[in-house]
Amino acid sequence: MIIHGGVDGIAEKLSTSKTDGLSTDEDSIKRRQDIYGVNKFTESEVRSFWVFVWEALQDTTLIILAVCAFVSLVVGIAMEGWPKGAHDGLGIVASILLVVFVTATSDYRQSLQFKDLDKEKKKIQVQVTRNGFRQRLSIYDLLPGDVVHLAIGDQVPADGLFISGFSLLINESSLTGESEPVAVNEDNPFLLSGTKVQDGSCKMLVTTVGMRTQWGKLMATLSEGGDDETPLQVKLNGVATIIGQIGLFFAVITFIVLSQGLFSKKYHEGLLLSWSGDEALELLEHFAIAVTIVVVAVPEGLPLAVTLSLAFAMKKMMNDKALVRHLAACETMGSATTICSDKTGTLTTNHMAVVKACICGNIQEVNGPQNASKLCSELPEIVVKTLLESIFNNTGGEVVFNQDGKYQILGTPTETALLEFALALGGDFKSKRDETKIVKVEPFNSTKKRMSVILELPGGGRRAHCKGASEIVLAACDKFIDDTGSVHPLDKTIADKLNGIIDSFAGEALRTLCLAYREMEEGFSIVDHIPVQGYTCIGIVGIKDPVRPGVKESVATCRAAGIMVRMVTGDNINTAKAIARECGILTEDGIAIEGPEFREKSLDELLKLVPKIQVCWLHDILLTSKHLDNLSTSLTYCCFCALKVMARSSPLDKHTLVKHLRTTFNDVVAVTGDGTNDAPALHEADIGLAMGIAGTEVRISHIH
Repeated sequence: MIIHGGVDGIAEKLSTSKTDGLSTDEDSIKRRQDIYGVNKFTESEVRSFWVFVWEALQDTTLIILAVCAFVSLVVGIAMEGWPKGAHDGLGIVASILLVVFVTATSDYRQSLQFKDLDKEKKKIQVQVTRNGFRQRLSIYDLLPGDVVHLAIGDQVPADGLFISGFSLLINESSLTGESEPVAVNEDNPFLLSGTKVQDGSCKMLVTTVGMRTQWGKLMATLSEGGDDETPLQVKLNGVATIIGQIGLFFAVITFIVLSQGLFSKKYHEGLLLSWSGDEALELLEHFAIAVTIVVVAVPEGLPLAVTLSLAFAMKKMMNDKALVRHLAACETMGSATTICSDKTGTLTTNHMAVVKACICGNIQEVNGPQNASKLCSELPEIVVKTLLESIFNNTGGEVVFNQDGKYQILGTPTETALLEFALALGGDFKSKRDETKIVKVEPFNSTKKRMSVILELPGGGRRAHCKGASEIVLAACDKFIDDTGSVHPLDKTIADKLNGIIDSFAGEALRTLCLAYREMEEGFSIVDHIPVQGYTCIGIVGIKDPVRPGVKESVATCRAAGIMVRMVTGDNINTAKAIARECGILTEDGIAIEGPEFREKSLDELLKLVPKIQVCWLHDILLTSKHLDNLSTSLTYCCFCALKVMARSSPLDKHTLVKHLRTTFNDVVAVTGDGTNDAPALHEADIGLAMGIAGTEVRISHIH
């Protein structure tokens, strides 16, 4: 950036204006397209129906049946003539064609449905400034040098640089798997294609489009899958081969036994090279009997039965709103021995929510509207009023109503969780904001770890509200509200109790926030800084990304079925441990080892630890992705057996894990994921399960 003169220098080199954008001159646009390319990703060619037919014909069992059908037709017609002698052969041919066309039709129809789904998802319009005028443009028409306007909820359509904006937070979880948003500003101006604007707004200078973007490069590393045989196909092909070999063996023995008399007679007569018509016909009859043994031995009905059952399974899954790209994937899912699941958006809802709150010194579960209503009824009215005033005014988020009259919350996940909590308590965002006037705001930053506002109250006077990191805000408090709504001094006993509550929340992987207020003295000027001490603690809330309903039961069902469930996430290690325990993936008696601790152990300690892990019912291990590169082959083998959770993992780490499980341990691996970062692992797995609600098109295109 410095070499190129910053954003201004790059804009100059791209022959564009940061204020007016590109010129709409057709010749200029055409030249740019020729130089930089268009904002489209290379897509695999649409495969015709006959390609699916050809792929279905590659089945080993069908090839053996086709050979048997050909031989049966030749011998049958030679022995019994047409059409009587062709009945057996034509029956086998009909069976083969039925299997092939059922399989090809199912796969072809599913490919068309996926294509239609992709088309609908790619109809995205963005606001662009060209020739000084703001206009809506398809993302496919973007070029380097365009000035794009982004707001909350927009997808970043290409790689680019931040020009100007306000409180811009970018959700990069679709690329990195990390749920925490990234602040983009003049110091960190880089915007990546495929990410989403979580908060704020900005103007962006497009620098790279199409396959040259980070998203495009990720897609370029992925090749079309589907060449591997499913476990059932391997077994069926093995059975067909064995049956064919046994049938061929006995057919040869039968032919030798039946023909040995004729050959012996011809040998003694010295007429081995001279055959009459009757003798040739007799030899052909013996050959026909041998061919019949081979044809009968190979079960021509087996592929048909399997194909029809899989087609029925695919139909059932479609009724459950699950699209299956390949028919054989229905069978592979039933053969899975290991499931590697992403955390954010797959095991969890990818939606932050307040699940616990400590108001007036009492801890309450609030993960639901009913619990929130119950909490509201138990609190004094003055406490509820102060709490709602704090949440609705001291926020960077907003509650808006759409055309249908339904409310929508805009803001970061943390702000959204707090606003949802306040709404569940019965608060009204607009009316609460109208009651007071915000006269000063000190936004949250990573240094102070708090956000504060000054409100002008309707009856006169001013009040400050503060929220932020619990230990910091609590340290700024010298009073608290008890369960009667009265304000009392915050002594050491109460402070220790509240700090213990903060620690217990953190131990459950909850993100804690403390809410506080203070009445402002007369003579305070809005040019002064908001005070950092003398607050009254309103309460502490615990926020987290909740586990999806039914996940724990599903993990237990998988365990009972002998399927190992592993969590592979880009999130931090403590959150991963807590969520894994809540899901039942990491058990209470499991061994949890962080990367530095594991790497510091000597070889002797590792040799003592690894056998213990193997014998003690394969106790659970929690590793960070850095471990894998530092382990010997034998230790890697032992650790993979016990590995349950991998935290801070990159897309390549997920790919490596899946590859080792498939190749080293011969596991049938299923991978679930919802982000672009999951695409390499989905591609490598025996079966890829792409979560379509919160996911991305890249990983959908690489499921099996």
